[in-house]
Amino acid sequence: MNTLKFTAILIFLAGMVSSCEKNEESDSPALINPVLMLIVDYTTSHFEGGKELSFDENPNTFTITHDYDSPGDFGGIKLFYAEIDEMLFYGTVIWMGCGKIEYPENLLPAKRFAITPDKNYVFPANGFETVFHEVARDDEYNTVWSSVQNVVKAREYLASNPSQKVKIFLYTPSVGSGNPADWKWILFLKK
Repeated sequence: MNTLKFTAILIFLAGMVSSCEKNEESDSPALINPVLMLIVDYTTSHFEGGKELSFDENPNTFTITHDYDSPGDFGGIKLFYAEIDEMLFYGTVIWMGCGKIEYPENLLPAKRFAITPDKNYVFPANGFETVFHEVARDDEYNTVWSSVQNVVKAREYLASNPSQKVKIFLYTPSVGSGNPADWKWILFLKK
């Protein structure tokens, strides 16, 4: 094959790949409604990681509802963004065992989140809203918040929506003779 034909084929293929990339970008709508999920260990209050979720619809309110399947042996808890009927969280709950977080997948570890060097403490002006059932006192919520208030993403979300109540949920994957070392605080913030 001569060099001219080979070069023409390479240019043609490069153009095809480039146009495919542009079409994929233009065909998929921009995600406009981000929600940040952060995980804090129940017994140690250490920030463990989380995930930023995005949705196509952006209602003015942010309500979390739940669907709890009580564990006879196996059960689970699903949390939904009520206004748009989208799942935010699903974790299994096992009687005399230990469930796990099934959704969202690919949670990022804490080391993947930037921490601000600022020493100032930020706090949600309107406090917290308990999701599912009341399990803690405000001082416990403050301890949980202290674990994530220096996370850059948490501060960004709070700055962009300063009147929000941070949603907080205690995920207990082990019940019966459940082990609190398995339990996690889950926080949700919306931009």
